[in-house]
Amino acid sequence: MAPSLTEGSQQRWLLTLLMLVIVALSLVPSLRLLMEALGDLAQGSEAPLWRVLQAESTWRALWRSLYTSGLGMLIALVLGSLFAFVITLTDIRGKAWLVFCFMLPMMIPPQVTALSWLQLFGPASPLLKSIGMAPPLGSPQPLHSAEGIALLLGIQSAPLVFLALRTSLLSLPRELVEAARISGARQAQVWGQIILPVTRGGLIAGGAMAFISSLGNFGIPAMLGIPAGYYVLPTLIYQRMASFGTGMLAEMASLSLLIGVLALAGVALQQAWMKRSRFGLMGHSGRAHDFSLGRWRGGVTAVLVAVLLAILVAPLAALVVSSLVPAVGVPLTLESATLAAYHEVIGRQGATWRAVRNSLWLAGGAALMLVLCSLPLAYRLLRLPQRWQSLALGAIELPYALPGVVLAVACILLFVRPIPLVNVALYGTLGLIFVAYLMRFLVVCLKPVAAGLAQLDPSLEEAAQLAGAGPWRRLGGIVLPLVAPALFAGGLLVFLLAVNELTVSALLWSAGNETLGVLIFNLAEGGESVLAAAVSVLVVALVAALMLCLSLLAPYLPKGVVPWQG
Repeated sequence: MAPSLTEGSQQRWLLTLLMLVIVALSLVPSLRLLMEALGDLAQGSEAPLWRVLQAESTWRALWRSLYTSGLGMLIALVLGSLFAFVITLTDIRGKAWLVFCFMLPMMIPPQVTALSWLQLFGPASPLLKSIGMAPPLGSPQPLHSAEGIALLLGIQSAPLVFLALRTSLLSLPRELVEAARISGARQAQVWGQIILPVTRGGLIAGGAMAFISSLGNFGIPAMLGIPAGYYVLPTLIYQRMASFGTGMLAEMASLSLLIGVLALAGVALQQAWMKRSRFGLMGHSGRAHDFSLGRWRGGVTAVLVAVLLAILVAPLAALVVSSLVPAVGVPLTLESATLAAYHEVIGRQGATWRAVRNSLWLAGGAALMLVLCSLPLAYRLLRLPQRWQSLALGAIELPYALPGVVLAVACILLFVRPIPLVNVALYGTLGLIFVAYLMRFLVVCLKPVAAGLAQLDPSLEEAAQLAGAGPWRRLGGIVLPLVAPALFAGGLLVFLLAVNELTVSALLWSAGNETLGVLIFNLAEGGESVLAAAVSVLVVALVAALMLCLSLLAPYLPKGVVPWQG
């Protein structure tokens, strides 16, 4: 037995070493950012951090970030709560399709969302011109404003509120509601005195996630705010980096630290509010309630469909119409309809195929690498004491919790010089974006695997251990086949998020290393809106196809792995 025990001990040490390396890599960029931002404080007022804090542009961008994110959070709360309450608690029909369509805006890249709405409104809108409703030439574009940015931030983050609130509603014990009904409470009383107070924690969590997501969003404020000179913190960092290059890294680190502190403060505030809003609930949960809408069902369904038409179908229709006309401002008719934009981006534009190739390589490579790492990492994490497990998970979640622009600046600081010992330069290469994706999306792949592992019957592995199987053999022969669906779903989620990513790559790309997200942003910024619309339509089709694949896989996965499935 001694050799097998020694072998098992060595295998456990290898798993532990892998976990420590991954945790360290998750923490190093944030520590490097902190060192850069705070490193020259001894210089007094000349220190980059003090210069940033004394600049009027910083506080203006900070206020704008708080205003647009706060207003966006309120819009997200209204939309997310409406869909969560109706879909989860009532007998409305077509729930699966309503959820799928409501979740789609969250998965569509923010720059595509912004472009589709820009094509929907304004005097140059091909869709409005086609139906004779375009405003007069010279009319202002209403979306180039703080309220326009907030509207789209709210629409894109509303699914986060939906998911958080739906989780709280599904944990609501049926006995609690039934007892109130037996006592003679009307439906309005049940909603106002039981459901709303008990699910307050879900509302708080959803609102906080919407605020933090909006705070770090780059694509929407960039597409809508930069043309109007309206800068929030992420776009201010982008503008400074684009104008001054790496010489401004210390100031960019200070600005990034400011966003990071705001985001982490939002997380801490959310957790504090959640503790105060927690209820001790007993009873059976996990199954949707069925409040009968009766004669109101048709009207409520019409309201939800109208909302989806307004926030999803109309902008996407405008995007499709814009991709089928020869130029912006031309109405779509049988004579003007053309596929020239698709021929151009697919057949002639070398940058398109280069961006597709880069995005597929980065997203596919990151998904594959994280799939390979996630199983042994989750396997080792779940065997740690609770305190160490929480610390390790916190470190791994940090790159995803922080806004993408913060991670991008941290990666630039970390890799602006060649890596010591091996003398390999990552700055300005696809390799740097790849490393950033690995850090950012690790937790996305890890959580479904950890959820799958937590549901396994430990007796299976214990029997194999008694038969002399070591950790690696148990992992490959018993655990892997059982959690393979969750592993595949985690990899697919990573691919779905990474293939259209912009916030991180906007600061890390260089000539020849464009991604799909960067290509759409550059085409729109360069005035090639029709070509940008054509690429965006292809991207939306890809996103919808991947979401459908995950939906079809959902019945074979642990509950909660596919976010939009109940």
